[in-house]
Amino acid sequence: MDTNRVEGTARDLGGRAQEAVGNLTGDAKTQAQGLYNQASGQAQQAAGQLSDVIKSQPIVSALIAVAVGYVLGRLTS
Repeated sequence: MDTNRVEGTARDLGGRAQEAVGNLTGDAKTQAQGLYNQASGQAQQAAGQLSDVIKSQPIVSALIAVAVGYVLGRLTS
């Protein structure tokens, strides 16, 4: 398992706990920080999953990147 996925999972779980503490104490700042940590952790997990896909299928990943670049180039011209 990729370190991004492990760290992302840990950050997500920590954010959930932080949000729960904020809910119990009524502290909006702690709730917001918990939600932020959850979102950051989930994004980090997604980056780890994307990294795994790129490593397992580099040719398909490169073709997708070229296609996206082409479409963006056509849209901005």
